[in-house]
Amino acid sequence: MSYRPYQHIERRKSRQIMVGNVPVGGGAPITVQTMTNTLTHDVAATVAQIQRAERAGVDIVRVSCPDQESSLALKDIVRQVNVPVVADIHFHYKRAIEAAQSGAACLRINPGNIGSAERVREVIKAARDHNCSMRIGVNAGSLEKHLLEKYGEPNPEALVESALEHAKILQDHDFHEFKISVKASDVFLAVAAYTQLAEVCDHPLHIGITEAGGKRTGTVKSAIGLGNLLWAGIGDTLRVSLSAEPEEEVHVGWEMLKSLGIRHRGVKIISCPSCARQGFNVVETVAILEERLAHIEQPISLSIIGCVVNGPGEALMTDLGVTGGGSGKHMVYMAGKTDHTVQGQSMVEHIVELVETRAAALESEKRRAKEAAE
Repeated sequence: MSYRPYQHIERRKSRQIMVGNVPVGGGAPITVQTMTNTLTHDVAATVAQIQRAERAGVDIVRVSCPDQESSLALKDIVRQVNVPVVADIHFHYKRAIEAAQSGAACLRINPGNIGSAERVREVIKAARDHNCSMRIGVNAGSLEKHLLEKYGEPNPEALVESALEHAKILQDHDFHEFKISVKASDVFLAVAAYTQLAEVCDHPLHIGITEAGGKRTGTVKSAIGLGNLLWAGIGDTLRVSLSAEPEEEVHVGWEMLKSLGIRHRGVKIISCPSCARQGFNVVETVAILEERLAHIEQPISLSIIGCVVNGPGEALMTDLGVTGGGSGKHMVYMAGKTDHTVQGQSMVEHIVELVETRAAALESEKRRAKEAAE
């Protein structure tokens, strides 16, 4: 029997909520999020950044609303983008109300730091009136004083207790359209907290390793932490937190999901690290192809292997493939079978053409299937 690497991931069962028109939890596809780093009241800059994230495949975008100018700017922002916008709120309950009124699809809050019970009720009413869900965002760096006194330090138990206390506030007001996150910058702490939380509730979970670091460090830390959770079936939506541009967070998030076979989007390139046997410059070729094929949305696998040691074998498992050969001639594989050769100088353009042709064919098939279903 052939090996099927993705058959063992069984997702945790959770309730489903809606973030705008995007379902989260309840078996819906795991969504990829990011957060803008522009000044939110700079509408043009914020919209441009969200649109770049959209092209990268983002499902949901969060923006910070630290002041009234920012929360009111959401009215102009949400009209110009195609994905739901989450308003990030801390302390100021009026900002949450303004954001809901301005078209936010979700409010990221901690009910416990919004203020009095009356203020919490007002925020919940605004969310309910404007069809706005919420995220309870617990962070190891900002735990409540009574929990730090109880546990002595941030630990998984403290994060879970904080999350459940906040959840009870919303539930006591008969509000159930919320998801929860229990983030930490420490991978072990975050994974343990999410694992414990997943066992004691059925709320949808937003997973992430907070303040993970720069592009390289943050990608590695997030891949280890989120990879563990995803492999265990935990997580309904995710954000990779990087000190990098938002679209880079989206790219990394998608690569995680693609690596585990959870979701598929765009071209998945399988390439060798290269060595003295390579028949062409693999590193340079892959870098160019990643850029040239970034616009492809259809799921296509492409192997770029420098020599015949592993090339034919990898090509058996990909839609398209190229294996380096001698005398500047390289073998092209289609659907796992040898098809034709290509000269090195025209190889990149040829591969791009083949991928684009296959993407167009897949799009046509998808459209015909949709028309037939209707």
